[in-house]
Amino acid sequence: MTIWRILLADDHLVVRAGLRALLATDPRCRVVGEAAGLDELRAVAARRRPDLVVLDLSFGGDSALPVLPELLAAEPPPRIVVLTMHDDVSFARGAFAGGVHGYVLKEAAADELLRAVETVMAGSVYVDAELGARLARDRPAAGDALSPRERDVLALLADGHTNAEIAQRLSISLRTVETHRANLRTRLGTTSRAGLVAAARRIGLLP
Repeated sequence: MTIWRILLADDHLVVRAGLRALLATDPRCRVVGEAAGLDELRAVAARRRPDLVVLDLSFGGDSALPVLPELLAAEPPPRIVVLTMHDDVSFARGAFAGGVHGYVLKEAAADELLRAVETVMAGSVYVDAELGARLARDRPAAGDALSPRERDVLALLADGHTNAEIAQRLSISLRTVETHRANLRTRLGTTSRAGLVAAARRIGLLP
């Protein structure tokens, strides 16, 4: 029987306990680690190398979206299912643009998460039915055209990091950061930091 090694990432202990109990009802699911913060998520994912990460989008005041490239850089990369209270289409777009494979709302029935896990581990994409209909109906926002690297830069800018700090964190040159920042201003139609923060929040890069 196939075993799916799963990492639970949520900053609420009660939520993680409930998820662990729910997943235990499927013999294919084996929880191999838990994380209550983003640094712990990075460390546990690197150490345990899960097949699947069940991930909340918000950890206190921090967004999990900037961590997605690090998770997906593993070999082989894990599948990622977002389990969140955020039902805004911009959050879902931001998550899928970042590379997640499933998006489930916390208010959904418990068996929906199990369906999402099964669907995603079979190689398909899963999205909450109502949210999926809204995604199909609503016109994409300007931020959907951003590249993954531009999204990384925007998230760090909105979080208050300087160009030099961003260059160091992403291991790119300062000139490259400045180029990305100029492109962001053009694509998002704003020249101020406040405008970039607002755009990052609309796209779902900030909680």
